Amino acid sequence: MTDPAVVDHLEEIPDKLYFRIGEVSKLAGIKPYVLRFWETEFPGLGPKKSGTGHRLYRRKDVELVLEIKRLLYEKRYTIEGARKALEGRGKAEPAKVATDSGAKKVKRVQADLFSEASPLFDDIRKELKDLLKLLS
Repeated sequence: MTDPAVVDHLEEIPDKLYFRIGEVSKLAGIKPYVLRFWETEFPGLGPKKSGTGHRLYRRKDVELVLEIKRLLYEKRYTIEGARKALEGRGKAEPAKVATDSGAKKVKRVQADLFSEASPLFDDIRKELKDLLKLLS
C-alpha cells in the first residue's frame, strides 16, 4: 500500500516532461547538493543532461527522489538500506497467468496480501456481488 504522504507529494508534482535541479530540490525540500550526492549513491537516479550541462529530471526521477527521501528521512534507513529496499522493489516478479505454475504463484501472492481478513473486505465483496447482480 502506498504511503499517504508519498501520494500527497506525487499529486504536487507539476505535469511537465523535465524538471531542473532547483525545481526538484524545492519539490522534495532538500538542497541541490544532496540530489547530486544521491545520484552517486542510487543507480536508478540518473537525470539527463541538457546541451548546456544542466540536469534534467523526468517525473519518474522526481518520484524516486521523493521515495529516497521518505526512506532516509522518515523510515530512517541508511543509504545502503535504502538502496537495497529500492533494488528489492524493482526486482518484484511480475505476475504470470499464462501457465499453471504462474497462476499458482499469483494465488499464493494474493493469499499473502489478504491473509488478514477484515470484515471490511466481506462488506466490499457483498456490495460488489450486489452490483454485479444489478448489472447482469
